[in-house]
Amino acid sequence: MAVVKAKTMIDDARVLVHRYDFQPGDETGAHVHGLPYVIVPLTDGVLRVVDDMGEAVMAPLTAGEPYSRPAGVSHNVFNGGDAPVSFLEIEIKP
Repeated sequence: MAVVKAKTMIDDARVLVHRYDFQPGDETGAHVHGLPYVIVPLTDGVLRVVDDMGEAVMAPLTAGEPYSRPAGVSHNVFNGGDAPVSFLEIEIKP
């Protein structure tokens, strides 16, 4: 298990795009999103998302089915499955 380093793919005036590749058990580390964002799964899988209160939820991913969240989300994200998981995170700049 390791803390995953994001690969920056785009950083321009409009968006910041990172790619995350997780092995089973890998995590992002606790963080707060300063910008609204969209997640685009590149693989099927499941994430375990732990909030600031320690509450965990399992979030299934389906390749190609995006979802969005507002700025201010605070959590730690783990690969909760037994296979590698990859996704793009697209932060929307003001």
